[in-house]
Amino acid sequence: MRSQNWSLRRRDTILLLLSLLSVIASTLSPILAANTISLAIYFGRDLTDMALLTGYHLLGVGVAGFLFVPSARIWGKRHVYLLGNVLVVVSCVWGGAIGNHYGGFLWARVFQGVGLAPFEALVNASVGDMYHVHERGVRMALSNFCVFGGAFLTPVLVGVIADRIGYQWTFYFVAIFAGVMLPLMILFVPETAFRREEKFDIDTMGNLLVLDGEEMKMLGNKGPNTTSLEHDAAGDMVEKGAENSPDQQSTDGPPRKATFLESIKPFNGRKTDERYLHLLLRPFSLFLHPGILWACLIQGTLIGFTVLIGVVLAAIMLGPPLWFGEVETGYMYTGAFIGALLGFALTGLISDWSANLLTRLNNGVYEPEFRMVLVIPQLILGCAGIYGFGWTSADAGKYGWFWPDFFFALVVMGMVCGAVASALYIVDAHRGMSIEGFTCLLVFKNIFSFALTFKGFDWIVDAGRRSGRGGGGGIKDLFVIVGSVQVAICALTIPMYIFGKKNRSFFHRYNIFFAITDWVADKLTFW
Repeated sequence: MRSQNWSLRRRDTILLLLSLLSVIASTLSPILAANTISLAIYFGRDLTDMALLTGYHLLGVGVAGFLFVPSARIWGKRHVYLLGNVLVVVSCVWGGAIGNHYGGFLWARVFQGVGLAPFEALVNASVGDMYHVHERGVRMALSNFCVFGGAFLTPVLVGVIADRIGYQWTFYFVAIFAGVMLPLMILFVPETAFRREEKFDIDTMGNLLVLDGEEMKMLGNKGPNTTSLEHDAAGDMVEKGAENSPDQQSTDGPPRKATFLESIKPFNGRKTDERYLHLLLRPFSLFLHPGILWACLIQGTLIGFTVLIGVVLAAIMLGPPLWFGEVETGYMYTGAFIGALLGFALTGLISDWSANLLTRLNNGVYEPEFRMVLVIPQLILGCAGIYGFGWTSADAGKYGWFWPDFFFALVVMGMVCGAVASALYIVDAHRGMSIEGFTCLLVFKNIFSFALTFKGFDWIVDAGRRSGRGGGGGIKDLFVIVGSVQVAICALTIPMYIFGKKNRSFFHRYNIFFAITDWVADKLTFW
């Protein structure tokens, strides 16, 4: 049975469990933010080495995403979720028990990133598997909040835990909570991917479906041109223009309902007949796809800039003039967490509402570009937050801790809006390549964030030296540049909104990206 036909309670339970585990796993990314200085002393390393503990963790997420996603396309997502859960437990025990061996701790951080990768890469795609278009908005906001926003509460707790019982227990607690989730994942999160006949893929093919005469007669007065945000006979909403899914192969008759014992198996059969190497290479070429590249920039850059803010926050709060300790520095992430909550509430309120409104104004025809409306609050909130954070954190003695924290919250609100906008657009406009699209988002975001942690401190020092005003002037100048870059990226939404339909139509007819990588894969006969 296709997962969209499960009861809403069952689907929401599955999403809730995936979201809870996503929160637990995603806490590992900022888990060192509050105790950077104390860990630098403990390991005998400089601040750049401490930042790289997060950077290489993010690199592990990006690399593992490339490897896991083809496996999820072929055999489904369930086994990858279970593997990620186990890796989170093992790597957190490793990280807590390694002592002051920097190299061993670094590798534990890398494998923590590998364990996180399935949840960053695939939870949004699972939302697309389980829900119809008009049901996705709020749930996509929830999944993005759990993957990206919930982690901002971590430093608030970590600062207190590390101060009272040691940083090791921050990892042990994650291992304990992830261990509790493992049996729940095994018992109550079945495979959500499924195979079905292409003629039922209305949420991936939209008005590009070609119906024969008999099928047109059966439709009667409800032709494809009268689409709206309502259920159709097959249970999906008709969307305009998305790629034909290569992995949805024809089957004979409806599948029988799986038994409970069958549902708890890691695998329940292949979801596509395509080969692993073909699927492994496909995301590389998609970085040149205008729609996917737009989504990478809208989501990935602002997430990376929040990582950069975390680097700066550690430097300005733990040093003069504020001289915060671990606990106080951790509390600074309260604003970011509140911003994530408000961003989740905002996107949940306006994502489906705006799509419904624009569909009515468009004579009842839904266009995936309607999801781009969420970039407007990203532009206003995110860019204002970046400029404001740079201005106030450059003179912490004058503005204190409140205003940098306030603007940090605005940045995170904008980040959540951008993450939801890009995820919804990929699912709605490019459903047939949504998993590859989310792989591109995952890789771009994490590689970009790794680069920022690698060079963040150096950029601040260099900018301050050039300005002649020291570190404070460097912070201000750096974030003026960063904010301007983000404004330019948000402005790319205008041509994408105008030409997005033509872009989808063209690449549906000429899928050159997959053709290129498939040709390369065919030549690699040794695989």
